[in-house]
Amino acid sequence: MSTDLLMSKSLQQSKSSKSEAKAKAESLKQELRDFVLDAEDNVAIALERYSADQLRRWTATNLQGISRTDLAIDMFLTEGQVNGQSVLDIFAQNISNRSQDDQALVESWKRAFNGLFGVLQVEGNRYKVMNWLTEKCYWAKPDRFHSSEELSHLSPGEIVVTRLWPETPDQWIFSGPLMLLGKLGKPKLAVAIGNFKNWFPNQLYGDAPELLEEAWTSVERYHQYFVEFFGTNRITLPGHELNKQLKAYQDEMTQRRLGEAGIDASKSLKELVNEAGLSEEDVAESAELLGEESGAVNHLLNSNQSIKMVMPPISLPDDLRRAKAVTVFVHPRWGQAFLQDYARLTQLLESTDEAATAGADQILQKYLKEDAVNTYVWHCMAEDYPQPLTEALQRCLDRPSFTLDDLDEVLVGAGKSLEPTLPEIASVPMHLQTLFEEALQDVTRSSSKKKAKGKPKQKSGFGGR
Repeated sequence: MSTDLLMSKSLQQSKSSKSEAKAKAESLKQELRDFVLDAEDNVAIALERYSADQLRRWTATNLQGISRTDLAIDMFLTEGQVNGQSVLDIFAQNISNRSQDDQALVESWKRAFNGLFGVLQVEGNRYKVMNWLTEKCYWAKPDRFHSSEELSHLSPGEIVVTRLWPETPDQWIFSGPLMLLGKLGKPKLAVAIGNFKNWFPNQLYGDAPELLEEAWTSVERYHQYFVEFFGTNRITLPGHELNKQLKAYQDEMTQRRLGEAGIDASKSLKELVNEAGLSEEDVAESAELLGEESGAVNHLLNSNQSIKMVMPPISLPDDLRRAKAVTVFVHPRWGQAFLQDYARLTQLLESTDEAATAGADQILQKYLKEDAVNTYVWHCMAEDYPQPLTEALQRCLDRPSFTLDDLDEVLVGAGKSLEPTLPEIASVPMHLQTLFEEALQDVTRSSSKKKAKGKPKQKSGFGGR
């Protein structure tokens, strides 16, 4: 047999093998989907709760142009939890008599993730895409649910929000619905990245745990600053006194952060702008495009005071500043919570007076509804006041059998997340920082051209389309 024939036969066998692997993966995934949708036990309950949580978030963050129900189901298949066990592990147990290849394939599905992808290259029915959040590239194929019409838009430059699901170690498939955003310029791409974070806060760096860890490390650094200044991660002060202390904290942290960035805080913004070779007009216009008040920017540019002296001071909202006592909870992952009635709640929980009991119940019912009272705060209450809190929630929930073991279930039912999401203060990878800077430059240039042509000035920025 000739070499050409051998190569041809080998190529055909390779294609056949890949086709069989794809068909096998699709069949097994459909089996997983049927297993979840046909379930009538705890799996069904977990799916209902998970979907409700996701739909609540997506409604609040205006996720449109995609089947949200289908997306929630697809995400649940790989990241859903049932009584502390993953859906994939439960499914693997259900097919424990299957081959090791099937078991390994199911285990690999734990790598599935959501992303904001840019299409780089198209080869037949394969697409090379890059996850804009992490700059990692993949070859992916559509599954049988994607129509030829929507796939026809996946040309180089297209931005798409979807999920990638591993089919083989080096081959992925688009999983769930596709959200086509078009070929976006840098300003709108920056907006899309911000939207993605709001829609999928737990998937921000879904395929790059090292980047996620770096972001969390930056958040922990801010937490450490707070603890070093106040000496604790929980403080209770009169509102006016807390306001003063926070201003002093801001001064110290501003000095430290400017020093870490290599900025001389003793110099004015005007001096720094001149040293950087920028015009004051460019700085003022760029700040305004980002949504800053032009009056405040002009004040900074015209002031000869140092950066440290002209930084706008922290000021608590009026209700907190006037409160008799404000308790601040600080956590390296949950962030900060400011509660003006927590000190009173603790007093009420420690009292057996009937009026005190009613007052505690009222505050706890309010806490169940307020987003500011996160899971960390509730766990602190459970640790500090286990018996009074248990009795109070038995009354509030009308559940005489309630114990603190049921607390997380109650919190989830109240719409609270059991896991913290990355806060805004977290650092971002260098490529995203560069993108945001270039987007700002594009917006600035576009605005300058419009002004030069005598067109009305349009205020825009990362938050506009």
